[in-house]
Amino acid sequence: MALAPLSQQEIDDKLAELPGWAFQGDKLTRSYRLGSHFAAAALVVHIAQVQDELDHHSDLVLGYHSVDLSVNTHSVGGAVTEKDFGLAGRVEALARTHGVKA
Repeated sequence: MALAPLSQQEIDDKLAELPGWAFQGDKLTRSYRLGSHFAAAALVVHIAQVQDELDHHSDLVLGYHSVDLSVNTHSVGGAVTEKDFGLAGRVEALARTHGVKA
C-alpha cells in the first residue's frame, strides 16, 4: 500500500494523542529538554537507531540540554504521513526512558 499525505484533520486528530508534538510548516516537530548534554546526546543516538530500523529519518538537532526533531515524508512530496506518526510515537516512548523533562 502506498503512503498518502494525511489531511489536516487527520494530523490534528493524531497530534491529540502525542502531547508536545506540533505541526509546523509541513513537518511534525518536537523539542525535548534533558538533564545534561550527555543525556541529550544519548537520546540522539537512540533516535538514530530507531530511524535506521524504520528506514525513516528525521532532522535532529542536538543542543546543550536539548534535542529538536522535525519529520515529514520526502517520498510523498514532503507531506506528513502515517510513517511520520509511527516514528513520532516510537521517539516519544524512547524519550521517556531518557528522563526527558516535561
